[in-house]
Amino acid sequence: MDFKKEYQDKLISAEKAASFVKSGDTIDFAWAAQTPVAIDKALAKRAGELENVVVMGGVLMGVPEIFNADPEGNAFIWKTWHAGGADRNRINKTDAGFYAPLRYSELPRWYRENIDLNIAYLATTPMDKHGYFNFGLNASHLKAAIEVADLVVVEVNENLPVALGGVENVVHISEVDYIVEGENPDIKELPAGSFGDVDKKVAELIVGEMVDGSCIQLGIGGMPNAVGSLLAQSDLKDLGVHTEMLVDAFVDLANAGKITGARKNIDRYRQTYAFAAGTKKLYDFVDNNPSCMASTVGYTNDARVIAQLDNFVSINNAVNVDLFGQVSSESSGFRHISGAGGQLDFVLGAYLSKGGKSFICLSSKFYNKKEDKEESRIVLNFEPGTIITAARPNTHYIVTEHGIFNCKGKSTWERAEGIINLASPEFREDLIKQAEKAGIWRKSNRK
Repeated sequence: MDFKKEYQDKLISAEKAASFVKSGDTIDFAWAAQTPVAIDKALAKRAGELENVVVMGGVLMGVPEIFNADPEGNAFIWKTWHAGGADRNRINKTDAGFYAPLRYSELPRWYRENIDLNIAYLATTPMDKHGYFNFGLNASHLKAAIEVADLVVVEVNENLPVALGGVENVVHISEVDYIVEGENPDIKELPAGSFGDVDKKVAELIVGEMVDGSCIQLGIGGMPNAVGSLLAQSDLKDLGVHTEMLVDAFVDLANAGKITGARKNIDRYRQTYAFAAGTKKLYDFVDNNPSCMASTVGYTNDARVIAQLDNFVSINNAVNVDLFGQVSSESSGFRHISGAGGQLDFVLGAYLSKGGKSFICLSSKFYNKKEDKEESRIVLNFEPGTIITAARPNTHYIVTEHGIFNCKGKSTWERAEGIINLASPEFREDLIKQAEKAGIWRKSNRK
């Protein structure tokens, strides 16, 4: 069947696409590198005539024009599922942006059951001969958004890679109301993650806990990148990938011959992921690559799915950890940083896996510029406003450059001792005194 006529009938300008928005509407701006560009510019020009338009998205890899056109949020209220740099600034510096707390795995269901959506805007690849537009880098939750939206507008970008799948990674022209042929900008990139000595020490501890055939999930940041680098140089083989976010480190591991997926219990030989964000190296790797499997986040992050993969290793960052084993990864006090994302999903799924391990990584201390001093990331209590991402019953391994501690099966006093041993030495004596006052330190504990 030839879909060319239907394509031409649905083709409109970006200005026309933006004209559909009314004050009070809820619209979707896709996710990460899938955020529309031409439509964003056209919608920004309408900032003076609109009020209270809720715009949903997340992991922004640049500042949308609607933010620049409406810094106070009179026209556009940003509702994010997970914060990148631009999201974070919108949330922390104005009342024009807010985070919606969730486990990332829930997002497709949220759309289908809890969200009234007027318009879905998303960037896609050009239509193929079968009438399908590929989601490019983000299967994630985009199909669910399309299903519930009153109006669906795709913005074609010829530079988007074709992500093979997978589950819910395409939309057919029959499900699309309008098509915008965009400006074909280069896909926005995340800088390749760098890492230092602390990251490397943490990575060495984690890699030592892995075995041949381990299936890995890496988060974003220096420590996960350090793990990828060390794995590429290790003797480990037949690693598998099942992850929320596909990052550059996986490309390096594949090129080093470390990833085969041969021992995965499900989706064998495939790198399964919900969305990809990184450099052009990653995007070129994903493009039409049969070894990559783009799937909805309702699948990749489902703890029941993760649990089916033996020797699953989950590696995620944290901002702070307290002496009870609670993990904070979303905020520092009332300052929003990121979001829950899939951390809890993978913490639970990895522990349920046969031979699985979940690692929460952080440096033992940081430099507080405002106070002009170093502070411990290991604390007795979080400061007011700090959000707990992983509750203490769920925490498995905690890792800093000073060691690794398994929280499972440990009482509060055993946890206090083990976690204090992960702190930077100059903070340990004070942490012991705090633990004594809190009643979680036995006299027999090592001083």
